[in-house]
Formats: sequence, C-alpha cells, structure tokens
Amino acid sequence: MARLWAAQGRDLALCARRTPELERLRDELVGRHPGVRVVVRALDVTDPEATEEVFADCAAELGGLDRVVANAGLARGGPIGQGFAADNRATAETNFLGLLNQAESAVDLFRQAQAGHFVIMSSMAALRGMGAQMNVYSATKAAVASLGEGLRSDLWDTPVTVTVLHPGYIRTSLMANAPKVIFSVDTEVGTAAIVEAIEREPARAYVPARPWALLAVPMKVLPLGIFRRMAG
Repeated sequence: MARLWAAQGRDLALCARRTPELERLRDELVGRHPGVRVVVRALDVTDPEATEEVFADCAAELGGLDRVVANAGLARGGPIGQGFAADNRATAETNFLGLLNQAESAVDLFRQAQAGHFVIMSSMAALRGMGAQMNVYSATKAAVASLGEGLRSDLWDTPVTVTVLHPGYIRTSLMANAPKVIFSVDTEVGTAAIVEAIEREPARAYVPARPWALLAVPMKVLPLGIFRRMAG
C-alpha cells in the first residue's frame, strides 16, 4: 500500500512495533519519489497512550492526516481450551483493542479537522465463526467490522468517513497458520485491490471483489455443518 500511494505522490506515516523494515521502505520510497515525505514511528497499538501520542506527532509533522488505515493484526493461537490461551489473548488484544485504540486516536483528530477517512481491516473470516486456530482471529475481525458500522453511524452527519474492508486470502506471512487456502492471490494483486477499494471510500468492500463479493452471501447463510467442511 505504501508503494502504491507513494507513487501517487502521497505523504505517508508508517508505524509498526519493529521499525528497521519500515526504515528500509522509507529510504526506498524517498529514493523513487523525492517529493514524498515519509515519517516512520515505532508503535505498539495495544498501548493506548502511545497510539495517541504517535498519531498526534505524525499529524503535526505532516500537517494533518487525511486517512488512517488500521492494519495491525495477528493470527496466532489455536483451539480454545487446548493450551493456546496466551496466543489467543495476544491476537484478541492486537486485533480488537489495538484497532479500538487507533480508532480513538484517529477519529479524535478527524473530528477536530472536520475531515478524514478511517479504514478498518477486517476479513472474510469475519462473516462466520471459524474453528481451530482461526476461531479467535475470525471473532476479532467480526468485532472490528461491527465497531466500524457503529462508528459510521456515530459519524453519519459529519464529513468523516469509515470503510470496513473484508480481504480474502492474500499470500502474506499472516496466512502461515491458515487451515485451508482457496481463491488466494499474491500480495501485489491483493494490495492493488485493497488500495482501489480504499480510494472509493465505500462503507464496506470485499476484496478482491471476484470471488469474495459473490461468496459473501452464501458464506453467511450456509448451515454450519456444511460451512465447517468447506472452511474448517
């Protein structure tokens, strides 16, 4: 996403717990696009005070934030009650509480500016409860999708917009523990679909649209016995 937006001339604030990769990316982007400003900050989004501080600092350095993509996520853990409690909690804390922290900080800035676009990275896994190692992950993605809809309701009469994205399987390291991989796409294809959807600022988008927009309804209504045989 950073590469695609930098190519459009967008200034960027890149945040993560580990900064060396972001620093390499910053150097690459500035080298390719000398007019683009790229700010790098270390941030653990499970820390609400740090999130507020870093968002405010990035906004001050860049002259405001037009859009925040809440993309931090984990897919660790395993079946509940089988010794994976710590990893399950870590996934829940990062995916839900981490996103809530980002929402609090970003939307505060957007309300003050009377403009902004908050993007929530959910998942196709949010549409149904999934078993085994996907259980907590899918639950957190359902939770953030619901939070996004409620936030959109709260911001209904304001210029601030909210988008909830439901990506399908994109071949990144996050997929390492996925039980089954169907209709997967590589990172470049998946990222291009995500950026295209974000630019439209819809309330909700399934990406890539083919096949996931077509599969969204049957995924919701299939009996659990059938769905679990297909998805795990």
